[in-house]
Formats: sequence, C-alpha cells, structure tokens
Amino acid sequence: MRARGDELVKYARASIREALGGPPATPPAGCEALGASFVTVRWRDGRLQGCMGSLEARHPLASDVSHNAVAAALVDPRAEALTLDDVDELHVELSILSPLEPVTFANEAGARAALTPGLHGAVLGLRGRRATFLPSMWEHFTDARAMLGALKEKAGLPADFWDEDMKMWRYTVEKHVDPAPARCAA
Repeated sequence: MRARGDELVKYARASIREALGGPPATPPAGCEALGASFVTVRWRDGRLQGCMGSLEARHPLASDVSHNAVAAALVDPRAEALTLDDVDELHVELSILSPLEPVTFANEAGARAALTPGLHGAVLGLRGRRATFLPSMWEHFTDARAMLGALKEKAGLPADFWDEDMKMWRYTVEKHVDPAPARCAA
C-alpha cells in the first residue's frame, strides 16, 4: 500500500499540472478499487493553497485523488490563482482514508474519549450538518475537548453546543507527501 500511495501523491501533482495545461497525468496501475482521499496543497512557506476530499469511497481511488488534487489547488475558496509554473512551488499531501467507523457514546465526554489525538480523524454530524478534521489537525488543538469544539464550529454550531442526536464517525489515514521539488541554483 505504501508504494501505491507514493505513486498516487505524485499523480495528484501531475493532475494539477494537467488541469493547468501541462501534460496528461497517467494514473498508477492497481488503483481501480473504490477509495476515499483528501489532498492538501501548501506553498513552500507553509501557507495553505487548499484542501479537498472525500469521506466515503464512491469512486476508484486514482480518480478520487485526481479530482481532489485539482479541487484543492484550483477550486478551494481559499486557493490563489495558479499558473503551470506554480506547481513546483507546492507541497502536495495525500491522505488515504480508512472506512468511516461509527462511534457510540452516551454524551460529549464519551465522544471525546473515543478519539485518540494524532491517530483519529473525526466527522461530526447533526441534522444535515457535517464537518471533519483530518488526524493531522490534532497539532492545532490541546486536547479532544478543543478539537471537538472547533469541529462543532466548523459544522456551524456553537463550540459549547451538544445534542443527544449528535453523530460521530472516526477514521485513520495513510499519509503521503510529495514536497515541492528542490530549486536549481542559478
């Protein structure tokens, strides 16, 4: 799986190039099974260009990666306009998601206890609202309480809100990074 992910993250970059008028991107072999992914694109200095993804496996993994890479780089509302020359200034990160695992809990404390910092991504849902954080987002939170509060806000709810109908799923990711290529000395 590791080698396939390394090929897929390079394919994500190639898909961005193709969308900007570069050569056609060729998907790696063996990625026809359904899969869910997120692609995060950052500039060399760490600024976010965009992050887009799928929570559930509904398309062949290579197709999902390509779609999410182009969306993260070009469609995400936070994205700057790009040219083909910009592609080598970007770090591309691919997260291949495990299937969503429903979490059973009696209250908010139980929901927090079901999440392992750094390991689990979480999806929170309530009456048509849904939001997620990838496991890499744990670096921005001090604990599960802070992460869950921010996840509620992302879903359009107050951080201190709780409802007995709240649903939560967790997942893990296999992460692959294709750093911006080294610059040639002039």
